[in-house]
Amino acid sequence: MERKMTVPAMATVLMFICVGIIGVVSDASNHRYKPEETVPLYANKVGPFHNPSETYRYFDLPFCSPAPVKDKSEALGEVLNGDRLVDAPYKLDFRVDYDSKSACKKQLTKEEVAKFRTAVDKDYYFQMYFDDLPIWGFIGKVDKEGKSDPSEYKYFLYRHILFEVLHNNDRVIEINVRTDTNSMVDITDDKDIEVDFMYSVKWKETDTPFEKRMEKYSQSSSQQHHLEIHWFSIINSCVTVLLLTGFLATILMRVLKNDFVKYAHDEETGDDQEETGWKYVHGDVFRFPKNKSFLAACLGSGTQLFALTTFVFLLALVGVFYPYNRGALFTALVVIYALTSGIAGYTATSFYCQLEGTNWVRNLLLTGVLFCGPLFVTFSFLNTVAIAYNATAALPFGTIVVITLIWALVTSPLLVLGGIAGKNSKAEFQAPCRTTKYPREIPQLPWYRGAIPQMAMAGFLPFSAIYIELYYIFASVWGHRIYTIYSILFVVFIILLIVTAFITVAMTYFQLAAEDHEWWWRAFPSTGLFIYAYCFYYYHARSDMSGFMQTSFFFGYMACICYGFFLMLGTVGFRASLLFVRHIYRSIKCE
Repeated sequence: MERKMTVPAMATVLMFICVGIIGVVSDASNHRYKPEETVPLYANKVGPFHNPSETYRYFDLPFCSPAPVKDKSEALGEVLNGDRLVDAPYKLDFRVDYDSKSACKKQLTKEEVAKFRTAVDKDYYFQMYFDDLPIWGFIGKVDKEGKSDPSEYKYFLYRHILFEVLHNNDRVIEINVRTDTNSMVDITDDKDIEVDFMYSVKWKETDTPFEKRMEKYSQSSSQQHHLEIHWFSIINSCVTVLLLTGFLATILMRVLKNDFVKYAHDEETGDDQEETGWKYVHGDVFRFPKNKSFLAACLGSGTQLFALTTFVFLLALVGVFYPYNRGALFTALVVIYALTSGIAGYTATSFYCQLEGTNWVRNLLLTGVLFCGPLFVTFSFLNTVAIAYNATAALPFGTIVVITLIWALVTSPLLVLGGIAGKNSKAEFQAPCRTTKYPREIPQLPWYRGAIPQMAMAGFLPFSAIYIELYYIFASVWGHRIYTIYSILFVVFIILLIVTAFITVAMTYFQLAAEDHEWWWRAFPSTGLFIYAYCFYYYHARSDMSGFMQTSFFFGYMACICYGFFLMLGTVGFRASLLFVRHIYRSIKCE
């Protein structure tokens, strides 16, 4: 009885730990300022607007820089997010207005002018944080009006930034920034020029309370036309679920009922006619599959990723991931993944031992590297690319050491402890039918009843239930759109799980009815492959991403995410199919 309480108790403890850690990390600025007190303004990064992963340090461009440049200490999640905050060259004092104040005068060389021109041509933007409020702006513009030849374009650099700050008594509530289009420098030609970088500050009173200052950033995803699309997505998903459940209820259950009546009648009359349908394979349906160690490892990793997703949703629903809470999501992913590795070890080893596996240590090692291995290889390649580009996405050596220590001191020990607990659980497989000594021959089936077509069909319906919401998720992760409607996303996630479970159960029944007993691996739907196929559509049709670095980051990390979806939804589909198979064979008399 104590072992049964272990997993829920562990989940409760993990939830409290995660809320505590992420709560500390996500603590927003709550500072009260005195008149003329300097409010912290940090310059974060610059980069091409359409390439969100390709960002560089602010002073990689030859802006005015304070001497010396001071880096702000950052949490793990901020570094993973590519944030590199430094003191900005502008000084904003609380409730002190400035009009065209000079930040500095700088003599730009030909090379620096060319660097700015290249940045303007690529639509570079800058990002700063003022009292933990994000601000953005473009560094210049290209004048293409009336010019068809790119060699005739004019390039201009903005040199005057206008800050408008709203305050409520002694607290900063909102900041807006714009660039003065009447104060620009022509950088079309390669020549030395002197630039006077200036800024203006205007403070205004507002009645908006401090607790609501972040609502401005979440309103974009809560606008009426966006909500209508989100609700349309949910209605579309619900219709899919209703059609699927209706199909199962009216067709599958009726067929099963007829099967039960037929088999019961045959047993009562003692009819010796040859068995057909799914009862015919009762002696083979629970025959352990090939590569059972790999199957158990997939279930372990999938269960861990399912737990990770569930905990992240819970944190999102309680408001931890408010807009521009720098690095909170990445911190949550690292911490929760490390703390849930025991779930993977326990699930994989326990199921492997139920399948009468003997080399549980090798199974545990396979579980540990099944998801982390491809992720590490992908990260190593992409981090090398980021280093070559000198981008902020390149992790510092110290951060890599921290992640390695987390893996070595937290993830691996918990994985081993979970594996030992799973080995000692002594759980049995609980097959309601005895397995025969020799397997029955599987009849010749049409090509569309094969493993790959069946996994593809099982993956399409779950994908169709979420594809509308995918655009908004992609636009947030791989763009600058803000996504805050976590409740709707959670509903879509629940629908995704239901559709996955139902479609794999239906496919499993049709396979067994065709007297094909090798159902184990086919219970893994290929939804992840459809999501990855959608990545190609999004990249070419819905985004303006370009360049080797951005392309490699997009397809590299999306491959890892889709692989994670394959493991997680495969676990859901397999568990649902296993419950279904046990139920129908427990309902008949097997000899």
